[in-house]
Amino acid sequence: MKEFLIKTFGGNIVTQYLACFIVAMVPLIELRGAVPVAHAFRVLNPEFRLLLGYCLIAIGNMLPVPVIFFFARRVLEWGKDKKVIGKFFTFCLEKGRKGGLKLQEKAGRGLYFALFLFVGIPLPGTGAWTGTLAASLLDMDFKKSVLAVVGGVALAGVIMGLLSAGVVGAVGAMG
Repeated sequence: MKEFLIKTFGGNIVTQYLACFIVAMVPLIELRGAVPVAHAFRVLNPEFRLLLGYCLIAIGNMLPVPVIFFFARRVLEWGKDKKVIGKFFTFCLEKGRKGGLKLQEKAGRGLYFALFLFVGIPLPGTGAWTGTLAASLLDMDFKKSVLAVVGGVALAGVIMGLLSAGVVGAVGAMG
């Protein structure tokens, strides 16, 4: 991975910060992939500041949230019966609905806290994108949903930061 990062991003710190920002915006990868990348950049470049990297990652992860909440369902509903994109759009709708229903069943009245935990526990498919889509499909309140997702992103960031620091430290100790 070190060789890939050096070859792709070199020592250009602006490119490294931009990479963290962009990786955090990618569905399914999101913050969970961007935080370890930031830690790798820190090892490669002592001038790379993790706090700034984390801030850019959080912004990159949250930037798509309003668009997803207000427009994703409309776009997915529109495209679910289209020839080329229909299967993928239907998959996205079903995943969002299943996630939302599961969240609703388990949460009851604590739906926003459940959304916070859903986004905050860094497992595959449980990030800001899926959580926001589920909130949209369940017609949850936008402001409360965004607060839950922001809190979840922060929790996931702390968890991933601790895990990444431990892994990077262990790899560094071996080498």
